Amino acid sequence: MGTIPEKDLAKCTGCGDCVVLCPTNAVELVKGKAIIVRPQDCNYCTDCEALCPSDAIKCFFEIILVKSHS
Repeated sequence: MGTIPEKDLAKCTGCGDCVVLCPTNAVELVKGKAIIVRPQDCNYCTDCEALCPSDAIKCFFEIILVKSHS
């Protein structure tokens, strides 16, 4: 399994914006909280992070610097 967005369930209001707008339908509301129930379907598009009104979703990236051979 690859990287998936991190969710802070304490901040999640259960608004459902990420559920409705997830392009791969990887997110569902479970007991009033947005959960990535199909992590294998998440393509890490970061739409959920941008749309979350309560800042409950974070998409982290690893930056790798490659030395050029010029």
